[in-house]
Amino acid sequence: MIEKRDSNIESVVLIGVITKEQDEEKSKEYLDELEFLTFTAGGEVIKRFVQKLEFPNPKTFIGSGKLEEVKGFLKENDVKTVIFDDELNPAQLRNIEKFLDTKVLDRTNLILDIFAQRAQTSYARTQVELAQCQYLLPRLTRMWTHLERQKGGIGMRGPGETEIETDRRIIRDKISLLKTKLKKIDRQMAVQRKNRGKMVRVALVGYTNVGKSTLMNVISKSDVFAENKLFATLDTTVRKVVIRNIPFLLTDTVGFIRKLPTQLVESFKSTLDEVREADLLLHVVDISHSNFEDHIDSVNKIISEISPDSDNGNKPTIMVFNKIDAYRHETIDEDDLTTERTKEHYTLEDWKKSWYARMNNQCVFISALNKQNLEEFKKLVFEEVKKIHVTRFPYNDFLYQEYEEKG
Repeated sequence: MIEKRDSNIESVVLIGVITKEQDEEKSKEYLDELEFLTFTAGGEVIKRFVQKLEFPNPKTFIGSGKLEEVKGFLKENDVKTVIFDDELNPAQLRNIEKFLDTKVLDRTNLILDIFAQRAQTSYARTQVELAQCQYLLPRLTRMWTHLERQKGGIGMRGPGETEIETDRRIIRDKISLLKTKLKKIDRQMAVQRKNRGKMVRVALVGYTNVGKSTLMNVISKSDVFAENKLFATLDTTVRKVVIRNIPFLLTDTVGFIRKLPTQLVESFKSTLDEVREADLLLHVVDISHSNFEDHIDSVNKIISEISPDSDNGNKPTIMVFNKIDAYRHETIDEDDLTTERTKEHYTLEDWKKSWYARMNNQCVFISALNKQNLEEFKKLVFEEVKKIHVTRFPYNDFLYQEYEEKG
């Protein structure tokens, strides 16, 4: 029997699949991310199960033999929580839960649970509750089973745990009420954005846990919560920043993630309005992550959905490659003529040359934590903000010239 490191932490088993669309390497990466999500939610992963399938089983997602194997492990090790890496439909959830006789969550439910923990303001809590209700509605039968057993812990925070007598009509009414409440707050936030005047707006975007909040703290001298966990920041933070002689508004936004639940995208659309209405995007990337290019693609996909302007090249973007202090690469002996040089062997200089060419030099490599290359970062941001600022305040152009002449 496997022993947990901490008896107060919920033990969890993860389940993933290998398919035509998701090979073994990709499956492992997703499960690594799911384990980090589980840790963020307060759980400890003690076992992973992976099955190779042509396509998921429509009734139980994985095969009956693998389910039997999982059931035996749960019983032997007294594990009460199973988390699947993909979203399960209501029928699959019911069938799996009935067979395993334990709490079963999917990736969407886990992310919603983390958001429920992290939401601090009334606005964020309302957004999360709306997303949870939308997720709960088609799964009421399954949730009632949970509530009758009074299971707590991961995946059971939020509206489901306190409303044992809930039914579809009550949930629909609540969704309607929450949407009305959010519309009211949205209008208030729209007025706030309008009241900011013509100041240039810059938004920090990027995958979750890439260091956006740390960078925000460094350049705006603010105190935004930053932690080495996923989704440490949910509430949008706006700060006035002055680089050299130009002021602008800097916004820290919620981090993105692959397989982001559609309910959250919908519920957090106002938070994402900050991205949509920004004049300049600072796309922060954790270059120390082995698959940072996949993260870039995931973020760009979400941005293109919420902000079409950025997709067709109308929105300026600076790529900010963060965590250069943590970057590591594999080395090849000069005398080794058999090993093929791949991206795993790229040095930081190799990546710089590659991305400078792709982004027409609109990128910078920094460490926000150690404050490396921040002057280079500020100079690049200043130049981009100035381009936008001059078009709005042309009468200030002579000030820029005077400033630059003085050095």
